[in-house]
Amino acid sequence: MGKPLLWIVIPCYNEQDVLPLTAPMFLKQIQKMVEHGKISEKSKILFVNDGSTDRTWKIITKLAEKDQHFIGISQSRNRGHQNAVLAGMMEAIPECDIIISIDCDGQDDIGAMEKMVDRYLDGAEVVYGVRKKRETDTFFKRFTAESFYKLMNKMGAEIVFNHADYRLVSARVLESFADYHEVNVFLRGLIPLVGYPSAEVFYDRHERIAGKSHYPLRKMIYLAIDGITSLSVKPITMIAGIGMLVSLAGVVGIIWAIVMAVTGHTVAGWASIICIVCFMSGIQMLSMGVIGTYIGKTYMETKHRPLYIISEKTWEKYERKYKG
Repeated sequence: MGKPLLWIVIPCYNEQDVLPLTAPMFLKQIQKMVEHGKISEKSKILFVNDGSTDRTWKIITKLAEKDQHFIGISQSRNRGHQNAVLAGMMEAIPECDIIISIDCDGQDDIGAMEKMVDRYLDGAEVVYGVRKKRETDTFFKRFTAESFYKLMNKMGAEIVFNHADYRLVSARVLESFADYHEVNVFLRGLIPLVGYPSAEVFYDRHERIAGKSHYPLRKMIYLAIDGITSLSVKPITMIAGIGMLVSLAGVVGIIWAIVMAVTGHTVAGWASIICIVCFMSGIQMLSMGVIGTYIGKTYMETKHRPLYIISEKTWEKYERKYKG
């Protein structure tokens, strides 16, 4: 039967401070699972350099030179966390049986990987890493994060509560996922759409070991908007519903105005006109913004631009070849 060959996919963007600390931890976990007979000794740790501007790629190449378990690919420019994870997943398809995607900051419990592999060996094709609790987060971060997951599910996006991008995915699922050609990538919403048996592994999340977080509130808000508009058309439906309510209110207002005019009780009201104009203008601008977002996404999808471009690989050194 053999043993499954695992690739750990780790996106990296300006992680020169934390990478030397967490890389040995990933290697130790690989060796531990090999010793326990869970995975093949040919398993790899794939670092995906997402256009870093610091020494991240140099550190990755040095790690690859020191130990054969470390490999790396570098994107031609920064394309964002989701595209970096996607690049690693697609690169891994022909080479491995399973992948586990995880951030390199050490916050996600690396020890939970063995439980994920156990769930895979029991029959699951996708295993989601789910946080047990958010005690390490501030009240504001905990409230906004949990609200994000609840809002996403109410909007029709099938995402696992308190699951980010720490997951195990089999090559079978990856091959099916490769048929998704969407430019607007939101992995935690797309992976469940593929289907196949899944399981969950719960773990405790720790403080970041070193460096700074690359996901401030602004990026989280953009991620939420991107996820909702990529996976659901409910905002458009809500606009239609609001439009109907406003139209009904307008009909009532017209009837009221006619009645007041007939009975001779009309009084010139500047304030009421301003309020109505501001209200209607706000509704219209909001509606145009939501519709414009969908149109913009459609525009980007029609371009069929590549989601990532790999410029370098640690196992295939790039060399210029002249034609003259």
